Amino acid sequence: MSAPEAAKAADVLSEAARTKTACPPVRSLLAEGDVESAYAVQRVNVERAVVAGRRVVGRKIGLTSPAVQAQLGVGQPDFGTLFADMAVPEGGVVAPGRLIQPKVEAEVALVLGADLPHRDCTVADVIRATDFALPALEIVDSRIAGWDITIVDTVADNASSGLFVLGGTPVPLNGLALRGVRMTMTRDGEPVSEGTGADCLGGPLNAAAWLASTLAGMGDPLRAGDVVLTGALGPMAVASPGDRFEARISRLGRVAVEFGTEGDDA
Repeated sequence: MSAPEAAKAADVLSEAARTKTACPPVRSLLAEGDVESAYAVQRVNVERAVVAGRRVVGRKIGLTSPAVQAQLGVGQPDFGTLFADMAVPEGGVVAPGRLIQPKVEAEVALVLGADLPHRDCTVADVIRATDFALPALEIVDSRIAGWDITIVDTVADNASSGLFVLGGTPVPLNGLALRGVRMTMTRDGEPVSEGTGADCLGGPLNAAAWLASTLAGMGDPLRAGDVVLTGALGPMAVASPGDRFEARISRLGRVAVEFGTEGDDA
């Protein structure tokens, strides 16, 4: 797609993010199913953010669930960019009005200690490059009204990224079988999501290898120090003011976040 066309769709999404007012789907501005053009839109807003002083700290993987892929008519995951100002401290509070229509999902995060520059990245490459793993909550958000999205909408919208929360105790991968970890996420103490590592593209390391290969093929590989959110281990849950979410992932620990209400100091 042309630069002006990509900029037009990027403008719509950035204005929605700025005003916290959801916009209509942007798929009408893109060719149907044109994921490549959707990534071009995503890159416009990422580049604008970097110019404005935001710092890239990693990537997130989305659409790792076969059910969600089928719903959106795709056969592979997608990815978005993580910025430092998207990080929420473990146990912290998300200020009311910071997001438009947030949902929460539990994931395994990897923090890299080495670059992953190869287009044919393997799971072994990912294991060697990973410094440690952490339990994580991704707080997804859509700038598209009512989450009325197709694959091109979510890709253009930075893979529906919002915020993320990392647990505070690093766990080395040595002897850790991520495919077999079990996750339970609660909202105000009530279970709202369950899953296993295998529910994330057959295992979080598989998802990370896909991302590394894809980004290397685009000439923008994962680097040492990057945070990688590897994808949801179970269904996402809607977040409302006053909610407290906590995820427990076996062998990795726990991670929690709260959503503030009007009048909070957060």
